[in-house]
Amino acid sequence: MKIVVLGGGLSTERAVSLVTANSVCRALRERGHQAVFVDLYFGLENYAGTPEQAFDEPDGLVVDLSIGSEAPDLAAVRASRKWKSPSRIGPGVLEICQLADCVYLGLHGVDGEDGKIQATLDLLGVPYTGSDHLSSAMAMDKAVTKRIMEANGILTPRWQDLHYTAADIPRLAETLPVPCVIKVADGGSSIGVQIADTRGDLAAALADVLPYGEHVVVEEKIVGRELTMPVLDGRCLCPIEIVPPDEKGFDYMSKYQSGGKSAREICPAPVTEAERDQLAEAALKLHRALGLSVYSRSDFMLDREGRAWCLEVNTLPGMTPTSLIPQAAAEAGIGYGELCEKIVLLSIAERTKKN
Repeated sequence: MKIVVLGGGLSTERAVSLVTANSVCRALRERGHQAVFVDLYFGLENYAGTPEQAFDEPDGLVVDLSIGSEAPDLAAVRASRKWKSPSRIGPGVLEICQLADCVYLGLHGVDGEDGKIQATLDLLGVPYTGSDHLSSAMAMDKAVTKRIMEANGILTPRWQDLHYTAADIPRLAETLPVPCVIKVADGGSSIGVQIADTRGDLAAALADVLPYGEHVVVEEKIVGRELTMPVLDGRCLCPIEIVPPDEKGFDYMSKYQSGGKSAREICPAPVTEAERDQLAEAALKLHRALGLSVYSRSDFMLDREGRAWCLEVNTLPGMTPTSLIPQAAAEAGIGYGELCEKIVLLSIAERTKKN
């Protein structure tokens, strides 16, 4: 098959997305597909050939990348694009997508998980991987997801939906409950997330989150173990436990930096059968309530009483060979390349069914 693997874009999760997309592209090419990597934002501006010729490039236009310890400078990314259009879709992207049998969405965050690119591809009649535009948009908004959880009896920490400005911070620092977790409503990869354990932490936490967005979810902090439950093809894989390096939790640096300070991931997680069943029931219930398809990954806190508190769901979770879903798939006997191909085939079937 001819497959365009989209990555990059202008999300704060750009660096993670680039590594995901290039990893997937290599894996699909090893499975015999004519896969080609395309950056959603830069498009084909640095490629001299035609969109048709790109599928025959021996390297699939893949590049070697790594994830740094800090989120990308999006202003610098914008400045480096030759094409100065305000469009967030680069030159040639839609043209090459229309030539593909499927578009693999290796995107994360804004423009990838929020339903925009899914809606665009729907209008073009191009199959793509993962959930549709409406389900993606609902899952991307943490406040909407929280309401769906509550409506479907899924245990989630107490929370409030908040829009604020810098002028509101002194008042909020005196009135919001602590300890709490502040999350930008449409963020991911732990960017735009701060934990405030004391009232003294709260003002700084609010100030740190504000550059990433004025719409946030303020959530009760649950003390316990961090776990995630992947869903693939309507079934749960094994849960994975994430052990942060310190009290800061599973932040961007601990997720992606190399060396001794990175988080540990235990796959499969050491949980009881009852705890696993609880995680699986909640993950599947949320997956279905949001109308998600093909795959997702729900994140939880398991407290000292063994209660699984659902935090959020990811519709396009990381897909590097060492990411969480590939780890869980490997435990089920599904190799990385097979997993990438399976996602493509399941997604084509899903788009065909809906059309």
